[in-house]
Amino acid sequence: MTKKNQKLWGGRFSAKTLDEVDAFNASVSFDHKLFPFDIAGSIAHARMLGRRGILKKSESSKIVRGLQKVLQEIESGKFKWDLAKEDVHLNIESRLTEIIGEVGGKLHTARSRNDQVATDFRLYVRNKVEELIAELKSFQKVLLKQAEQGVDTLLPGYTHMQRAQPISLGHYFLAYFEMSERDLGRFDDSLARINSLPLGAGALAGTTFPIDRAMVARELGFTSICRNSLDAVSDRDFALETLSNLSLLMMHLSRLAEEWILWTTQEFQFIILPENYCTGSSMMPQKVNPDVLELLRGKTGRVYGSLVTLLTTMKGLPLAYNKDMQEDKEPVMDALDTSLTCLKILTAMVEKTRFNAKKMEQALAEGFVLATDLADYLVTKGVPFRQAHRIVGEMVDHCQGLHIDLRDLPLKEMQKFHPSIREDVMDWLDFEHSVDRRSSLGGTARKNVRKEIIEAKRRLKIKPKHSTRK
Repeated sequence: MTKKNQKLWGGRFSAKTLDEVDAFNASVSFDHKLFPFDIAGSIAHARMLGRRGILKKSESSKIVRGLQKVLQEIESGKFKWDLAKEDVHLNIESRLTEIIGEVGGKLHTARSRNDQVATDFRLYVRNKVEELIAELKSFQKVLLKQAEQGVDTLLPGYTHMQRAQPISLGHYFLAYFEMSERDLGRFDDSLARINSLPLGAGALAGTTFPIDRAMVARELGFTSICRNSLDAVSDRDFALETLSNLSLLMMHLSRLAEEWILWTTQEFQFIILPENYCTGSSMMPQKVNPDVLELLRGKTGRVYGSLVTLLTTMKGLPLAYNKDMQEDKEPVMDALDTSLTCLKILTAMVEKTRFNAKKMEQALAEGFVLATDLADYLVTKGVPFRQAHRIVGEMVDHCQGLHIDLRDLPLKEMQKFHPSIREDVMDWLDFEHSVDRRSSLGGTARKNVRKEIIEAKRRLKIKPKHSTRK
């Protein structure tokens, strides 16, 4: 009797699958990226089957050699992906059988595509997260380099986008270092949950064969084994956690991008971006546009969308595997690639960006950024802070009417607002002294910043350069 359905799973079917269903059902257009992990998983599975006597050792060895040949064909570009074979798994298994004959059909003993794809996907995500961790460390090194160079450069810190208090540029970069350190911690921590082996769970209930899951886990570098077969094949928490971590990372990168877009404007002029990371206008000859930063800001929404996509896909799924879960790979793959690209390009850009210390200094001279210092000065004279706050507010209002800064107000005029103000007040109306007085743990004092740079380098295992600076 001639079979009408030639699929590897087609024994039950008397009708051929429609071409449009093949096209709709297929995932090979994107899951072919899993091929190195699919083959690695299959090799580990085949060796285990041979070791446990489920297959003859000669059969196991033949399958492994065949899989290695398939890998060579894919890597050389000779392999032809077939949409009719649905996915990466069936494409590879079909080619394996063409190469080594019927023994290739024994590879799928004691496994399902359900636990196979879950394993492949975890291996893929693990590989990408490890790559991302390495890139994050490169980004951190650049942040520390800029922090070290910017310790003595002062600029206004902002709240509500209004000039607030003087800070060190080094302190500013250390803020982004701390954000990236949290990102690094999240990705590193997530590896423990990504790195759990689903293979051996079968379709949903395990297998009747005496498999050795621990052997497969060791060969593939998994540190634990999924303990429940239903959960093993239907869990995509590791993918959602990765998307969540990527979203936080991209949010941090987008904040820097937004800030620097502002800083490149004529109104700020705090930074000079490298021209090879900018574009011009097709109409206005003078323009230098921060397109890379704008695109990065825009791609953040794309990564957020991937997280919402998968959350929405998973929210209504009963146990165990459902075809909806095929929709997990595209958003995760896209978000990982997008985030890695953004991180790499921003790292290179940050390293080459220059800072306009003169414009930052000019900005300090406007906006009454030393008002809090003056209030603190009054507190040292015994004035309650709330009263000092009001007094300085009145002084600022007075100076605004005269179009002068607090530092330009004569001492006798200051004393009209409070008699405790003396000549020593001028020491408090100095930008460098203002920064260095903020020496509480985590403050912007330059000695703090230098210590934090040393500590950050220790965490990153960067050997500090010899310096005699105190």
